[in-house]
Amino acid sequence: MSSSEQPTPGAASLKSDADILEAVYQIILERKQLADGEKSYVKSLFDKGLDKILSKIGEEATETAIAGKGGDRDEVVYEVADLFFHVLILLGYYNLPPERIYAELRRRFGLSGIEEKASRSK
Repeated sequence: MSSSEQPTPGAASLKSDADILEAVYQIILERKQLADGEKSYVKSLFDKGLDKILSKIGEEATETAIAGKGGDRDEVVYEVADLFFHVLILLGYYNLPPERIYAELRRRFGLSGIEEKASRSK
């Protein structure tokens, strides 16, 4: 997120941690509607299309893995934040609210990974 695309100063006062994801998602949807991609990094990604959004997710996932291997906890935080941000852009591309992800995680909660994966192949 560029310095011109920082969340509003009130972001720290959001009621829950999930609220920040929803707030960023709403900003992404607003930027998606802008006419000029030159003024918004988010809009420029939407204008470049799905392949560019997916390549950014791949890039950020790789950087997250490298940071994890490097062991610098702050770097892990920065890279995971970048990854979450770009995943939110993907959700915005498909107009999928973060709540859909939360609901899926709630559905999986308490299941073993093996059971959950098997349930998807049926």
